[in-house]
Amino acid sequence: MEALAVALQPHKDIIGLSAAIITVLQFFSGVFVVNDIRRKGSSEGFSAGPFLGGAVFSLLNIQFGQMLQDDAMIKVNMIGLGLNVVYVCAFYWYTVGPAKNKVWGQIGLAGAIAVGLIAYVQYEDPKVVQFRFGMILTVILLILVGMPLLGLGQILKSKSTEGLPFPIILSGSFVSLAWLLYGIVLRSEFLVAQNAIALALGLVQLSLFVIFPNKSSVKSKKKTN
Repeated sequence: MEALAVALQPHKDIIGLSAAIITVLQFFSGVFVVNDIRRKGSSEGFSAGPFLGGAVFSLLNIQFGQMLQDDAMIKVNMIGLGLNVVYVCAFYWYTVGPAKNKVWGQIGLAGAIAVGLIAYVQYEDPKVVQFRFGMILTVILLILVGMPLLGLGQILKSKSTEGLPFPIILSGSFVSLAWLLYGIVLRSEFLVAQNAIALALGLVQLSLFVIFPNKSSVKSKKKTN
């Protein structure tokens, strides 16, 4: 890793800026998922998890940015928080019947987790809170990245990736790759390990789209032809 770090060092600023830009662009990937839900006319088969998780993760990163006194981190995640709230509202709009109650339950759980972790920051020892909160954010990130794999059994059974948020997974993989390179430049084993795992999970999920195509997409192509 040292040799690669030396080779990339002259491009440190470009890699860092690219990682930040890709992260902001990744926030907009949810638009494509919401559009798929709109075209279907229902959120059935989709999950609000990525949107709720994104909102919670952005909110916690705003808190972390305040701890680090990093204005850029705060601004980027405020954009992410706002967009994910909009995505959750759109998801709820296209949810029908009793499923709306399930969405409310998920919103309540996400809110409770966010409030609990922010409260923890206020009472934790200032000497260790930054490291521990960073570890918590890492765990949450890996859960969010790997969340689509929870439906692996259904994917294997139906042999279809319908419902998996392809734009979010693809853009998330690019984000992980960008921050992995930046972590190598900074020689940060913590950042490298975090994003290497996230990238690996993303690639596993992307491989599912190659093995099991989205049946709804195939049908629509046949109709077009």
